[in-house]
Order: sequence, then structure tokens, then C-alpha cells
Amino acid sequence: MSELPLAQTVHRGGASESLDAVVLDYEGRFLRRKRLVTTGGAAFVVDLEHTTSLDDGDALELSDGTRVAVQAAAEDVLEVRGPLARLAWHIGNRHTPCQVCADHLVIQRDPVIRHMLEHLGAEVTEAVRPFTPEGGAYGHGRTHSHEHGHTAHAH
Repeated sequence: MSELPLAQTVHRGGASESLDAVVLDYEGRFLRRKRLVTTGGAAFVVDLEHTTSLDDGDALELSDGTRVAVQAAAEDVLEVRGPLARLAWHIGNRHTPCQVCADHLVIQRDPVIRHMLEHLGAEVTEAVRPFTPEGGAYGHGRTHSHEHGHTAHAH
């Protein structure tokens, strides 16, 4: 059995130079070591130094120098409309990943958060679309992977 190519380098925004792609949902784009298969059927292993949050449009460089584009998969989300600043505050206060669009917010489907938002006057509709939330305020990546400069905090 032959060994699979390794992807150990991430090129931020480097998908334009790619000939093949992997389509991953939000959770699937948070990885360190994993076997993936491209849309063209080629298998490879991601082996990154640290757990990394990949963005739609990034590229993984394989051991032979070729690049594989990272594409955000369509997934079950909620589109939220209403007083966006107030709604975004409540979503952020619950450390819920949120995609900010010009006239609405997008979050993963969650019945508890949906109920809270509707109680706050939001119009909430279900959709299936790529989910690309904002990165964390303390650096690139996930909102739940941050440090506040002290050892413990409660939410």
C-alpha cells in the first residue's frame, strides 16, 4: 500500500492556485491531523503542527507542491434579521460563532439560541448555505479559542 501525500502547510487565501478542493463544514475546517478526500477523489492526510481553523478560500499544500483549495460546505444555519447590533451582542455573549452580513446574521442551527433571538424580536429563518463566521477577536480562528490574560473566567 502506498503512503498518502501529506499536507503540512496552509496558504491563507491561496485557493486560486489550486486544481482540486476539499469541501468541509465549519466543524470540519477545525483540524490538526485528518485523512481527507478531494472532490476529484484524491486522498491525502492533513498533518499540521497545531490545530488550525481553515477558512473558505485557504489552500493546503501537499508534499508534492500541489495545492488543494478549502471550500465551505453548505450546512444547516439560521439567518437572523432585526436589530442587528442588539442581536449580535446577545449571540456574542453566548460565544456562538456568527457570520456577519450587511443585512443579517448567520449562525448554526440551535433551537435554544433561536428561541432567545425570537424572544428578542428577531426574524429567524432556516437556510442551507456555507457558514463562514467571524474569527476570534484575539487572533485568527475560532471564537472559543481565546485567552483573556487571566487564568479563569466565568460566563
